[in-house]
Amino acid sequence: MHKELKDWLELIDMEDPDLHRLHGDASSRSYYRLKNNLGGIVMDASEAKESVPVFIGVGQRLMDAKVRIPTIKSYETNKGFIFLEDVGSTHLLDKCVEGVDARPYYDKAIETLVKLQTTPSKGLEPYDERFLLEEMNLMTEWYLKEYLDTSLECLEGRMLLESFSLIAKEVLSQPQGIFVHRDYHARNLMVDENEEIVVIDFQDAREGALTYDLVSLLRDAYVKLDTRELRRLILLFRDLKGLDVDDETFIRWFDFTGLQRHIKILGIFARLAIRDGKKEYIKDIPLTLKYILEVGYKYPELNGLISLLKSQYGEFKDAPVTMRMF
Repeated sequence: MHKELKDWLELIDMEDPDLHRLHGDASSRSYYRLKNNLGGIVMDASEAKESVPVFIGVGQRLMDAKVRIPTIKSYETNKGFIFLEDVGSTHLLDKCVEGVDARPYYDKAIETLVKLQTTPSKGLEPYDERFLLEEMNLMTEWYLKEYLDTSLECLEGRMLLESFSLIAKEVLSQPQGIFVHRDYHARNLMVDENEEIVVIDFQDAREGALTYDLVSLLRDAYVKLDTRELRRLILLFRDLKGLDVDDETFIRWFDFTGLQRHIKILGIFARLAIRDGKKEYIKDIPLTLKYILEVGYKYPELNGLISLLKSQYGEFKDAPVTMRMF
């Protein structure tokens, strides 16, 4: 803990704060648990001060929509500090272990997502075609070229662009204008002492497609759901939303949105490992790649993309995969 953070805590009546550093996320933010009588979590975003007003603004939207998030107790936008309610240390991921029935928690996460999508999205940056394509190009630059050191032929580059355009078109074919958390998965959902779902890490929210957060939850990089359970939860979301959409169409929306997200994630994991030195994300690449191949095989129009990625799958197919199944 640096002196400026300590001085701010003392300024808000936390004399001699006893802070214990917590495991961080993929960002430059740091987190600390306050061990004195007040209790709470301190976020140090001093290296990304611009994110603090955004965090506060999105948090207010969620609170207005009655979505459970950690209460924001105090903040200092100029320095990049936030003092939050401590909702415990249990993530949804911690419920995905042998001997625990995770299904009730996933049902709650689906119900929470339906509520989250009532959050006003006006004024948030859009998940438009340009941004969808920009995200998928991360895979080309960081996974294929930088991580795998692959030199793409002209035809392969063109095929990738065509595949990305097709995927973006499918994502945009579903209902838009929805509040999108962007990382609504098992590591960003807490389970509090009342067994309720608490949403965290929401500052990157955008306005976008209906199924984006559903994909984040049900096909995340850390938990692999049983096929039957996956289908049940997909259709549970549709039914709770009251959508008049047939199974085939809705699952196609879900599949193509998942392809867009996982293509992006391949690039992000590679970038985190190479540029940011966070090598631990390499272990999450195999499951992400597996998702792309499993879904892509269902759609002949993506044969070129799948063939290219399949040729790179050899080094991963026997690699240990960090995941839970139920």
